[in-house]
Amino acid sequence: MDTAHPRPTSTDTTDTPPTRPPGFWRRCLRMPIGIQSIIAVGLGALIGSLAPSAGEQMKILGDVFLNLVQVVVLPLVFPLIVLGIARMESVKKVGRIAGKAIVYFEIVTTVILLIAVGLAKLTNIGKGAPVHGADAKDLDGMSQGIDFHELVLHAVPKNIFAAFGEGNLLGAITFALLVGVAMAAIGEKSEPFANVLDSVASVMFKVVGYVIRIAPLGVLGFISYDVAHYGFGNLRSLLGFIAVVYAGLAIVVGLLFPLIAAIYRIRYVELLKSIAGLAGIAFVTRSSESVLAPLMGKLEAFGLSRSTTSFVVPLGYSFNTDGSVLYQAAALVFLANAYGADTSLPALLLMVGVLVILSKGMAGVASASIVVLIAAGNSIGLPAEGIALLLGVDFIVDMARTGVNVIGNSLAAAVVDSSENRREVKRGTHATPHTSAEPEAVAPQKEPAQ
Repeated sequence: MDTAHPRPTSTDTTDTPPTRPPGFWRRCLRMPIGIQSIIAVGLGALIGSLAPSAGEQMKILGDVFLNLVQVVVLPLVFPLIVLGIARMESVKKVGRIAGKAIVYFEIVTTVILLIAVGLAKLTNIGKGAPVHGADAKDLDGMSQGIDFHELVLHAVPKNIFAAFGEGNLLGAITFALLVGVAMAAIGEKSEPFANVLDSVASVMFKVVGYVIRIAPLGVLGFISYDVAHYGFGNLRSLLGFIAVVYAGLAIVVGLLFPLIAAIYRIRYVELLKSIAGLAGIAFVTRSSESVLAPLMGKLEAFGLSRSTTSFVVPLGYSFNTDGSVLYQAAALVFLANAYGADTSLPALLLMVGVLVILSKGMAGVASASIVVLIAAGNSIGLPAEGIALLLGVDFIVDMARTGVNVIGNSLAAAVVDSSENRREVKRGTHATPHTSAEPEAVAPQKEPAQ
């Protein structure tokens, strides 16, 4: 009986060495997504520079990752918006939150446009740029303007299933608003449908967790393709433009956003820490949609209400592109200087006004920033050939502006939520003097009855 016990222990000790290699790989797979993505960036740059043909073929990894993300976006966003609106106190609150969000979007994007135009004018970027060597054929297939008639129809689809199939986020938001308001109107009768939507949202959050795990593969594919396809040939002639855009984005993230956060008493550093990994994924994939679903979960974990987050963040993806508008303003000043166009104060203010209007038409437009640039350039008399020159470095600038878009929308949701919380606190303080006296009078009568 005693000799039987040492034998299993000896076999256990002999079995342990072969399990070490799987443990090593498990530790590698358990590394944070951010570290895995950084490693993927390095590998992708090597593959793209040393084996360009293989790097271009690896784009399929990035496309598969984005497709998986886009499959989940609408099935998650739709129930979250519907539930957020249906569980609000009243329809007035929906209108109030929407109004606050839109006013915030307009003010902040206008300030960012002024920062970009001022910085570009101060540095005088674009003087002597080789715009005459650009090929306008690179712009073939892109829209030469924005049709606001189509934009309105895009926001009000005639078939919601077609809108879901096309990935029409703006149309889905409009339909979700109608459904949420209708559910709030009928009250308890909508509870079974609300439970179904709640289950769908929970399942989609789980699916998002699975998809995000393969984000480093998508990063590897995109970086390999970008380095192999674009290379670094145009970097030298456009280094000034790239530097101004990155400096402007740094001012926005490092000065403007902290100032806004301080005004509304938002813990900005903690907010950045909570969404840093997702902003990094958006940076390397150049797609803010790739992190839309997990971003709402992170903001909810940060302490924002689901009703505010699920409404403001998707709306901001259509109307609050902070990084993109800064890039567009800097690009217009760059082209104006390159072609010797008028860059006086009235002309710069005209650029800002044009971009304030056109940037709100970016929702649902492919290559949105380039399309807005073409439309704005046409409206102030700049030729399209210069915009074609910027396409050579667009992927470098696109990474930064996409990351800033994610941070800006997160801050917008936090600002609106903080404003709503302040309003509730004020309502509570105003209500207490009237309600506190009544319980004191009735409390002695209720206690004996209980």
